[in-house]
Amino acid sequence: MIGLEQEVAIGTPSQRTVLDNGVRVVTESIPGMRSLSIAVSIECGSADESAEEAGLSHLCEHLVFQGTSTRSRLRIARQIDDAGGQVGAFTSRDYTCYTAAVLGEYSFHALDLLGDLVLNPTFPEQALEFEKRAVLAEIARAADEPSRRAQELAWAACWPDHPLGRPIAGSPELVEGYTREDVIYFFHRHYSPNRTIISAAGNLKHDEFVSQVQDVFWRMYGESSRPRVGPAGFHGGAHGVDIPSAQSYFCLALPAPEYSSPDRYAVHALCKALGGNLSSRLFRRLREERGLVYEVSSDYNAYRGGGLVSIEGSAHPELLAETLGETTAVARDLLTGAEPIELEELWRVRTQIRSEHLLSSESTHTRMMRLAVQEIYFGRQMPSTEILDAVQELDLEPVHRGGRQCWGTGPMAATLVVAGPGGTEAAAAARSLIEETPEPGSPAETLSPSLKTGKEESACH
Repeated sequence: MIGLEQEVAIGTPSQRTVLDNGVRVVTESIPGMRSLSIAVSIECGSADESAEEAGLSHLCEHLVFQGTSTRSRLRIARQIDDAGGQVGAFTSRDYTCYTAAVLGEYSFHALDLLGDLVLNPTFPEQALEFEKRAVLAEIARAADEPSRRAQELAWAACWPDHPLGRPIAGSPELVEGYTREDVIYFFHRHYSPNRTIISAAGNLKHDEFVSQVQDVFWRMYGESSRPRVGPAGFHGGAHGVDIPSAQSYFCLALPAPEYSSPDRYAVHALCKALGGNLSSRLFRRLREERGLVYEVSSDYNAYRGGGLVSIEGSAHPELLAETLGETTAVARDLLTGAEPIELEELWRVRTQIRSEHLLSSESTHTRMMRLAVQEIYFGRQMPSTEILDAVQELDLEPVHRGGRQCWGTGPMAATLVVAGPGGTEAAAAARSLIEETPEPGSPAETLSPSLKTGKEESACH
């Protein structure tokens, strides 16, 4: 007999249909649900842009809501309100996504609106100028947030010559210069049926939903190929930016496998053990044992062509040098195998990943996005049983192997970015922390006295 928690995760098996024009439709019917979550995902994100097009995916996502050939901006807003639902959109590095959440009986209502947005946008000239201002304000706001600034600088430093290293919103100089013709050309070059995925989860029947999608998207035609983007080569280094703030913010970025890598579950497990919960190594060392930070976290950020493990946190400027020393030591020891993950620790991490998967499976939005993301990165749907089995089967050897991939082997093993008071000087002082890669299994070296006082040391550890 299937237990309740398994039943929630498994649900009704997903179904997939490809329309004659190449649009892919993937759904999951969830018994007992009144709601329905729908996404139109376009396989075009900031990583598909050339250097001269940076930010156009994001600008297109903004502009489609400003009017179509059949609906004004106000009518777009009112139509979803009339259904008592919600509509939204976001741009990532690998895809752009338009979403709606409605009651099941408003399925066609939402599909018709989302289809109109991606099939018939008019990109009004005045709206373009307004949305360019909105994007510029978004970029400025991110620059005002030291944590966001540190993260974006880390991505750019890790991948300086690769699209994955560019900010999704682009640069102010480029955004200001884009014309309506630039937007239209980019849109029609990338928004093609063979790069369009319609995913839905909740109160639906697959065949009926496919018929509705056909009624809306049959006019979508053409075909386009994604730009060929090579693997993102990792570049290590230490970088700082001086920002007036009460805390100093840092981001330590490490190389990691791409999204579809068979080692992805091992890297997820390592991130949980490193800084993903209250019993993680970083939280225990920095918060509970040393009292250096309020919070610290680690994440696995994976894309098509590359990935990063990021460790982010903040500390008082006077405690920053010690915080960075402890952070890099904990990460280095775990990933290189100097202090490898232990069996009980791995059991705890597997339990947490499993629980998070099951709990999030109660959301139609989460299940709808899983369908879309799996189609984008794997070209198929992965049942929850397959995912949970892969997590449960993780043992020490593959996790240790995954860790060795995440601590660089070049002259600079990681990228460190510090944003805050004296950020440039602090980053220079901490440079030697990421310069030397010890042999796996060797004991981690301690901070030198000069680094504990924030002074740069020329010798590598």
